[in-house]
Amino acid sequence: MHRGSCLCGAVRFTVEGELPAPDACHCTKCRKHSGHYFVSTDVPRSAVTIEGQDQVRWFQSSEKARRGFCSVCGASLFWDPLQRDWIGIAMGAFDTPTRTRVALHVHLASKGDYYELEEGTPRFDTIPPRPHPG
Repeated sequence: MHRGSCLCGAVRFTVEGELPAPDACHCTKCRKHSGHYFVSTDVPRSAVTIEGQDQVRWFQSSEKARRGFCSVCGASLFWDPLQRDWIGIAMGAFDTPTRTRVALHVHLASKGDYYELEEGTPRFDTIPPRPHPG
């Protein structure tokens, strides 16, 4: 089991099972949502329990997805693709060791100009086809 929370602790969550390797998204929306690129793991909704759901606020950032954050401290926590049975959870919100590493970088075509990436992790200008949990 993996546990996590927002900065102030008003929103807490647990994830049952192992965490899939996360991806790092460099799109403009993720950068604006998180303040940098957004690294998240995609887990089946059925594996996630959220305490303090009344403190989660959702912003509909596109027709396909919404982003969840704590209404108290503003911490970016979730990327929720509508019409899917999985949810992305910010890696920085986990309290416990995650025992995983970033598997790939996506949307590098819109990457910020203020940082460089280390070599070795696969990179894509958009999103490569890949299966998601669930």
